[in-house]
Amino acid sequence: MQLSASPYEERLTAPRTWWLISLLVGVSMALILLPFGTLPMLGGLAGGTAVAAVAASSYGSVRIRVVGDSLIAGEAKLPVSALGDAEVLAPEEARAWRTHKADPRAFMLLRAYVPTALRVTVTDPQDPTPYLYLSTREPERLAAALEAARAKA
Repeated sequence: MQLSASPYEERLTAPRTWWLISLLVGVSMALILLPFGTLPMLGGLAGGTAVAAVAASSYGSVRIRVVGDSLIAGEAKLPVSALGDAEVLAPEEARAWRTHKADPRAFMLLRAYVPTALRVTVTDPQDPTPYLYLSTREPERLAAALEAARAKA
């Protein structure tokens, strides 16, 4: 039995290739430190790989959740009553909204490695943010979860 099941939860994890790049950063550090001996080389391999892996992991740890009557996207938490229509953005439209169509006042939870997104208008007159741009792998499901949370509120 789940006590507080979230109708929607997604973690925008980094792609697998980023982990390979982390290993390559470690190998690069090892090659840089090779002239200083075996121990510094091994330290460079371990340290470079670890630092790059921590960076990839932290960048890919952001989550989007709909919990109760709130949308939690990264550091932002908004009640669904302050949100308007949600527009599912296909890859081409998502690219346009994060480049030439973007409003500098918008809240952008942007991950370039996620091709699709959801654009949600903010209807709260006290909030200067015109909309939320949320990179998501499942924009239809997130829009449905927001609509369900709005109906319950």
